[in-house]
Amino acid sequence: MEQYKKEFIEFMVDSDVLKFGEFVLKSGRKSPFYMNAGGYVTGTQLMKLGEYYAKAIHAHYGDDFDVLFGPAYKGIPLSVATTIAYADLYGKDIRYCSNRKEVKDHGDAGILLGSSLKDGDRVVMIEDVTTSGKSIAETFPILKAQADVQVLGLIVSLNRMEKGMGGEKSALDEIRELYGFEANAIVTMQEVTEYLYQMPHNGKMIINDTLKAAIDAYYEQYGAK
Repeated sequence: MEQYKKEFIEFMVDSDVLKFGEFVLKSGRKSPFYMNAGGYVTGTQLMKLGEYYAKAIHAHYGDDFDVLFGPAYKGIPLSVATTIAYADLYGKDIRYCSNRKEVKDHGDAGILLGSSLKDGDRVVMIEDVTTSGKSIAETFPILKAQADVQVLGLIVSLNRMEKGMGGEKSALDEIRELYGFEANAIVTMQEVTEYLYQMPHNGKMIINDTLKAAIDAYYEQYGAK
């Protein structure tokens, strides 16, 4: 596993963004883990988060793209932090762009924040985590309506690797099939589990045998095929 992935897994735990226990998800599923990307609230956390996203984007998509698009609202700080980190790490200025929930009709008018889009722009989309693909369904038409852009792919922080709401495949696999572009994550839940299992971190065992069994049982029921 790449070093940045190992560091990111520990970063999620240390930031109290990735938690283990018993949780009831919005879908009604009872899960032994829970991720809340809203837990990144400090300048240092956002700086590091941008760096991990930038490294994952570079690993999956290289630097042959023009715009990083973050859907409102959570995608706005993600796109800003990551474009800053990308310029610092790789020496290339990527434009950031996000959408508004409502069209603004005065001043900086329109539905977009940040950079405008133009024909031929190569776009990578960025989100925190995707469980159903709903936000992509909402924002993809907005992107295509602004200009004749090429969407190269989507990057999220964690691939939960569980069935989407539409069937047996994961949300990221469903996005690939529906829209024809790649969908990747900084890390997958399988990588998280393998890395943290029986590994002491800050004086305690994050994933012991009991929790590992609960995670395995969860994926036996809800894991994507």
